[in-house]
Amino acid sequence: MRNDLLVLCYHAVSPSWPADLSVTPDTLEHQVAELARRGYRGARFSDALSAGPEGRVVSITFDDSYSSVLQLAKPILDRYGYPGTIFVPTDWPDGPCPMCWTGIDCWLDTPFESELSPLAWSELRELANAGWEVGSHTCSHPHLPELNEATLTRELCDSKAHIEAEIGEPCVSLAYPYGDLNTHVINAAHESGYRWACTIPRVLSSPRPLAWPRAAIYHDDNMRRFASKISPSLRRLRASHIGGWLDQARLVLSRP
Repeated sequence: MRNDLLVLCYHAVSPSWPADLSVTPDTLEHQVAELARRGYRGARFSDALSAGPEGRVVSITFDDSYSSVLQLAKPILDRYGYPGTIFVPTDWPDGPCPMCWTGIDCWLDTPFESELSPLAWSELRELANAGWEVGSHTCSHPHLPELNEATLTRELCDSKAHIEAEIGEPCVSLAYPYGDLNTHVINAAHESGYRWACTIPRVLSSPRPLAWPRAAIYHDDNMRRFASKISPSLRRLRASHIGGWLDQARLVLSRP
């Protein structure tokens, strides 16, 4: 069996929330079952990158720390023996308000506002005690390349320190909010003490420890689209120069 390290990015899990960032429990169940059928062994994000692939390895990550991850995602991953990794924006756990930033704020004051509830620190410790990794998603979920030096440092360093204080373990991994990064942000992540960081690029790039590409899974990804996103050969193609050409062609064809 050829070695393959696959990193997936999920967000919320809900039977009814139609947000692009949410998948249904049935969808997640079918997707995890397909990973198991294909022989993927589960690993936490930092463990997977530290060890490198031996056979087929999948790291299933969840951004934003939605409460549904503990309630609905964890039982599914447990059935297949897969640990998860959750990336936490540390301003939100134990706070009185639902999470809110550009991209999810449209769900405030709607019947789905409760879907924005964050996990509490006690629940994040429960995940950590169950073998999950708790990584940083900054403090407030900003577009990091837009920040000045002091604010960028605070977002990276304060979130890392907060997680280490609450979880009692080193925080060595980071997910860039919105997948936004540039060379300056990568260097700042390194200076802040992160060993591994991940993004969700439009065009897959060659993996680097502080810019590791993930395949993002969204609400409308049926099993055919999921199969294409996890395919090793298609991921290699998307990471090549041909992938860039195909993305440009897709943009041209989608214009009115």
